[in-house]
Amino acid sequence: MIPIGDDNPTIRVPVVTIFLIVAMFAVWVLVQGAGGDEGLLAASVCNLGMVPGELSGLAPLGSGVPIGRDLACVIDNQGINALTPVISMFLHGGWMHIIGNAMFLWVFGNNIEDVVGRRRFLAFYLICGLAAAAAHIAVDPRSPVPTVGASGAVSGVMGAYLVLFPRVRVRMLFIFVIILKVIPLPAWLVLLYWFTLQLLSGLPELLSPNPEMAGGVAFWAHVGGFVAGVSLARLFVNPALLQRRHDILLSRKEFDALA
Repeated sequence: MIPIGDDNPTIRVPVVTIFLIVAMFAVWVLVQGAGGDEGLLAASVCNLGMVPGELSGLAPLGSGVPIGRDLACVIDNQGINALTPVISMFLHGGWMHIIGNAMFLWVFGNNIEDVVGRRRFLAFYLICGLAAAAAHIAVDPRSPVPTVGASGAVSGVMGAYLVLFPRVRVRMLFIFVIILKVIPLPAWLVLLYWFTLQLLSGLPELLSPNPEMAGGVAFWAHVGGFVAGVSLARLFVNPALLQRRHDILLSRKEFDALA
């Protein structure tokens, strides 16, 4: 189930949303080699990704975790570790990872930027990403596994969309083996389903006797980012932009009705 669009027009070019997507792909290509070099990709994830155990200081220095063929990521105390919660938002682990995040950000981000404003949207995005990182660290403070991806910040954008545009129809692409079908669904249904899926998927990590060794998808980062987005959405809305958007879209409807 993949979002490919919505019935929610914007009134301004989503400059920041476009910038964030371009930045993600620029880092993926220029820093991570677009995944073409396994060693370069592993090094970027290990050295620039967020490692909960490094930030909490609870993972033993010098300990490591396998990160690729004959490769291991070793815990260190370098100064750049403090910046990894932000840096890691622009790193990814593969083509599907970055394409998925870019699609979700484009579908849901442009409308949030439209009513929040460009500067506020950038701040909102980064704050949600940091909230996602904090949630991930809180669940796995000893984890030596590096985490990368924009998913936590994008989850915050999705949370804001749930608050601000719950009834908008989102066009979802369903893939049934070899059959592709686009089905419009209300945003609240899509987003609450997605959030519930993250919660249920993250429960095994909470119940695990060794959560610090959990790998794969950082579900609790998604949950933390989404909750932050829901909580902060109305605080970041610019009333003047919201009213202007309402007036312009209303005028468009009236013009279309007369045409």
